[in-house]
Amino acid sequence: MHSATLRYSQPQLDRAPVRKPAARGASRLVAEQPLAARRPKADFSGLKRLFWPLLLLALGLGTYSLAQRVLPYADRPISQVSVQGELSYISQQAVQQRIAPYVSASFFTVDLAAMRNELEQMPWIAHAEVRRIWPDQLSIQLEEQLPVARWGNDALLNNQGQAFTPRELANYENLPQLFGPQRAQQTVMQQYQLFSQMLRPLGFSVAQLELRERGSWFLTTGVNSSGQSVELLLGRDHLLEKMRRFVAVYEKTLKPEIANIASIDLRYANGLAVSWRQPLLGAATNVVAVK
Repeated sequence: MHSATLRYSQPQLDRAPVRKPAARGASRLVAEQPLAARRPKADFSGLKRLFWPLLLLALGLGTYSLAQRVLPYADRPISQVSVQGELSYISQQAVQQRIAPYVSASFFTVDLAAMRNELEQMPWIAHAEVRRIWPDQLSIQLEEQLPVARWGNDALLNNQGQAFTPRELANYENLPQLFGPQRAQQTVMQQYQLFSQMLRPLGFSVAQLELRERGSWFLTTGVNSSGQSVELLLGRDHLLEKMRRFVAVYEKTLKPEIANIASIDLRYANGLAVSWRQPLLGAATNVVAVK
């Protein structure tokens, strides 16, 4: 007896269709651009760079042209000049006379720099400032010289050590008199101010201070309470140390005898020499050693 076997084949599932690879050498299709898009765009960057300079130039020319037309109507004669500053040695009338040739100009055409230079040529004016005040005024600010000492026989020195020469020198004979080379005006003034500060507590003032060509310093004090002055010989160097030595010795030893002292020589390394108006005990000079 034969047996038979029946086989059933499973139905095949639906499969996605397999895409065939594109043939080599094939190209993708690109949409064609319109002709206007393919044309090169115009470059205006150069014109933009020129625009602003040209605009500024046009504005400048326009402003200048307008100013030339308006200036004759805005420019006025100067009607008032005010002079300010503490004036002790010069008068406002002298200042007005000095600037009269410049004031005849108009508000915009007046030469302020030339006016300032003209004022500073006056011996008593140390500094001048001139400015316009709209619409027709000028303001002048003056700073006078501050005379501190006489410089030689023909000039005065201000507090900065600068020499000036007013006409009325005879009115300032009470000022201390300083001497020295022309190049050393400021140096002499600085030493004078220092020595004055050191001597003032002792009751002394500086009547004369001289710097000689070889560099030696000589100081003469003002008249003291006894009606006498004293000469100090300082030498060339270590001036501050020598003055301190004099101050110390004066307080300890010399003060009671100051009326009879003619000069004090401080050019010693560790002492000083005193010259008397009337020699004591037959000696014209005594040397005081300082430890």
